[in-house]
Amino acid sequence: MTSYREILNGAIAGGVPAQLTSIEAHCAPSTTGKVPLRLYRPFSDTILRPAILFLHGGGFVIGSLDSHDALCRELAQRSGTVVVAVDYRLAPETIFPGALEDCRAALAWLHDTAEALGVDASRLAICGDSAGGNLAIGTALWATKQGITLRHVGLIYPALDPGCNSASAHGLGNGFILTRAFMQWFWSAYLGESGDPLDPRVAVANADLAGLPPISLSTAEYDPLRDEGEAFARAARAAGVDVTARRYLGMIHGFVSMTAATPMAARAIADIAADIVHGFAA
Repeated sequence: MTSYREILNGAIAGGVPAQLTSIEAHCAPSTTGKVPLRLYRPFSDTILRPAILFLHGGGFVIGSLDSHDALCRELAQRSGTVVVAVDYRLAPETIFPGALEDCRAALAWLHDTAEALGVDASRLAICGDSAGGNLAIGTALWATKQGITLRHVGLIYPALDPGCNSASAHGLGNGFILTRAFMQWFWSAYLGESGDPLDPRVAVANADLAGLPPISLSTAEYDPLRDEGEAFARAARAAGVDVTARRYLGMIHGFVSMTAATPMAARAIADIAADIVHGFAA
């Protein structure tokens, strides 16, 4: 029987898959077992290439390697770099900080095994959409304390406010597919009964953002998460971080996965890929 999670994952998936040289399955060791990964390689040469660690969205509850396969293929092709997607554990089976721990383990593995993978460990970036954007920031903050250098952080309509109290969360919280009530349920599933919604590893805008690498942040005009993402951009700039923020007019949450439905999706991926490539060259 098809589960509700599988149905929702199918709804997220979209786009026309780009053709790449190879796609490989890997696992990163963690304290709780192994974290499944999928590596997308756009070229067959032996040159050490930069890599992007990609963290999928889905409210910490849904999403998978398959739901974001087309997006990752497009990102690899547009950037000309290796993309490594992370299949982190999901809530409510695994509550905070399980997903964040898996993403950290994946980044540590990518950094430590980079040369064997044909990756340049000095040119790593991280990218995530929605809940994955939250995990990308949390992982990047951790990386700065571990001596792992990231060149860029790509954030696509990130989920950053567990309280769901921004003006857009209220004003756009119904009628645009993603609702405020749904986001509140996602956050409660992720935090469980013991999670603190003010914990800076969750409400990442509460963290000390100084020292983060340059950030690209994409929001959608008709997305309940729009204002929390743009508020984070302002907070990061105030902390001295180089931030490029773009609002895609007429778009809703999840549009970047809809390359078959709107040319704006490919444009957004191309924009963030160009920013990341620029960061690798800096």
